[in-house]
Amino acid sequence: MKAQKILLPIIAIIGALVFFSVFIIKEVNQAIVLQFGDPKRIIVEPGLNFKIPFIQNVVYLDKRILNLDTPPAEVIASDQKRLIVDAFARFKIIDPLKFYISVGNERVARSRLSTIINSRIRNVLGQQELQTLLSKDRSKQMSLIQEGVNTEAQKFGIQIVDVRIKRADLPQANSDAIYRRMQTEREREAKEFRARGAEMAVTITSTADKEVSIILADANKNSEIMKGEGDGQRNAIFADAFGQDPEFFAFYRSMKAYETALIGGDTSLILSPDSEFFKFFGNIKPKSQ
Repeated sequence: MKAQKILLPIIAIIGALVFFSVFIIKEVNQAIVLQFGDPKRIIVEPGLNFKIPFIQNVVYLDKRILNLDTPPAEVIASDQKRLIVDAFARFKIIDPLKFYISVGNERVARSRLSTIINSRIRNVLGQQELQTLLSKDRSKQMSLIQEGVNTEAQKFGIQIVDVRIKRADLPQANSDAIYRRMQTEREREAKEFRARGAEMAVTITSTADKEVSIILADANKNSEIMKGEGDGQRNAIFADAFGQDPEFFAFYRSMKAYETALIGGDTSLILSPDSEFFKFFGNIKPKSQ
């Protein structure tokens, strides 16, 4: 009974020592074993491991590729145009000991990397014109940025896998100025198109009026020609008729004069009954019953 009372605490102490001395490294992690704050071992393989309890402790680091979103940075291009650039990076901890000594933890590493990335972006993109930065072909600039960031990141035991620009926007003031300039340009083009349209309308109208005048002139010309030909034929017929029967032709001319003078209109004629105008009426004799 007395032995049991002694063994139980001993077993409990041994169990506690075993519990606090065993730790497991997962597939996604790597670890640094510290003794009073000094690194003693680097463990990168997953599995069961041991440490001295209460003297050593373990710092776990991620072994996966990590994402980093940098805060937007304002870049001044070589033509003094301003641009807001929003970038992201992917990085990996390849040297846990250097990482722990230089930055200590992931939060500090992210802050340092964001500063380095934005500084490198300003340096590289500041040597290019705005039009180049807004184009889709930025592969050369991005390679230079990634190369420079990776050189600095290696000092922290970090490898930069990729650096990309998510978005590149103009500042609001620049956007408004460009919008106004584009609006002015569009209005100028619209006025130019309207002026061209009006000019074309005048040209088309003038051409149409000219063609109408030509057609009317030709029609009038042909009409006069046909009228002249008709008058000539009529005069020829009248002349022929006059030659064959002068008395009948004189009668016909008098009938046309009667028709013109007596039918319609408001004109009044006062003539003597024995006027030459009525000579053919004087020869009319009534029929005997």
